[in-house]
Amino acid sequence: MWQAYHSVSSIDEALALLAQHGRAARIIAGGTDLIIELERGQHPQLQILIDITRVPGLDDITLENGTITLGPLVTHNHVVGSQLIRERATPLAQASWEVGAPQIRNRATIAGNLITASPANDTITPLIAMGADITLQSARGKRRLRLDDFYSGFRQTALQPDELLRAIHIPALGEDERGIFLKLGLRRAQAISVVDAAVVLKRQPDETVAAARIALGSVAPTIVRVSPAEGFLRGKKLLPSVIAAAARIAGKYPAPIDDVRGSAEYRSEMIKALLAKALRRLAADEVDSGLPAHPPMLWGAQVGRVVGGLPESIVHQPNTPIASRVNGIDLRITTGQQKSLLHWLRDDVKLPGSKEGCAEGECGACTVFLDGVAVMACMVHAPRAHGADVVTIEGLQNADALHPIQQAFIDAAAVQCGYCTPGFLMAGAKLLDEIPQPTTDQINQSISGNLCRCTGYYKIVEAFRQASARKLATEKG
Repeated sequence: MWQAYHSVSSIDEALALLAQHGRAARIIAGGTDLIIELERGQHPQLQILIDITRVPGLDDITLENGTITLGPLVTHNHVVGSQLIRERATPLAQASWEVGAPQIRNRATIAGNLITASPANDTITPLIAMGADITLQSARGKRRLRLDDFYSGFRQTALQPDELLRAIHIPALGEDERGIFLKLGLRRAQAISVVDAAVVLKRQPDETVAAARIALGSVAPTIVRVSPAEGFLRGKKLLPSVIAAAARIAGKYPAPIDDVRGSAEYRSEMIKALLAKALRRLAADEVDSGLPAHPPMLWGAQVGRVVGGLPESIVHQPNTPIASRVNGIDLRITTGQQKSLLHWLRDDVKLPGSKEGCAEGECGACTVFLDGVAVMACMVHAPRAHGADVVTIEGLQNADALHPIQQAFIDAAAVQCGYCTPGFLMAGAKLLDEIPQPTTDQINQSISGNLCRCTGYYKIVEAFRQASARKLATEKG
């Protein structure tokens, strides 16, 4: 397990630590993959964790001279909520919406997704299709390279031990360009890609394809381009016969991977199906489908942004106290530094309401609010709570009454075994703060990361509706 957890207040501090410790150090941005890997003992060499999550200015999304730039703390929810990305980098917005659930998207960063380098990581595919570049930075300076050149093999990148990913640069789609991302998973939410595809086309005024970029994910050790299909499309209109022929060409990709999620033969067929669907939708200009206009983010009044930052850096070692405000009470806990936030809250703060159902961000039973943002506590390191405000299920009710969502769960008989209930209540409370009168779709989207193993979703959704009505009636007086 790690020996020191550095919460830094500037990029320069992070770079100095990377220069000092090299392969023994790792940056924490979202940390949603790393915390699981550490629990599994996959990084025995890691001794130093460097948390940059409270460095201001790293979560910006900007447009300059036709290039969109994402900072290293831009999360998947930031992308989903960005009108700029939706309009000028549509495939990335679509891919980000497919990642995890609101609590995961509030922590997981696009930069972290690129560095993890799994060929099934959804956001890599659209970024390669859009021709993205990245900037890597170390104490020695900066270097910029094409994202295509960042990957050298399965989960292997060009990132040096003393570097961090400082920025992602995306050529914004022009007026004559359209792009789309499609994914095949084995379930409706929180699914790992069996196959995913991103297509970007530039078309002439007569609808002839002037240029095409097609990228496929989860079919090879890295994300791959389909050059033969790209070349075939150039100079042609997206007629049904052309679309079918391009899909057949893509389906001939040599030897797709064969694993538990799908055989190579199945993947070949699905490549054809996905690419044909993508091209049909581009031909009909239906690229915005699948992105809700007002998705529930569960991210609070600050919309998941870093505000203020840390007044000063701190190094947590196994004996360094964690000073945090939990459910409105200032605490100073001297134990649990190497635990997850969930285990720290349960074991050391003695608040057992948040539950562990999976320890992998799959079930939502551990949902808490961290600085106003709904997160999976099992996927946050305990030292992140230092100087932060944390709310658990024990702090949800008002001084003199239950929260409307709590009362609604009682009235609607939405509680069954009760194990998942704390996570549903926390998601529901944050949803109602954000969207006082949510639609059924918005309710379902808000709890896409919360699993009820008793399968009592009808009562749960009804409780959300009752809570909305109760909260509105209370506020009206």
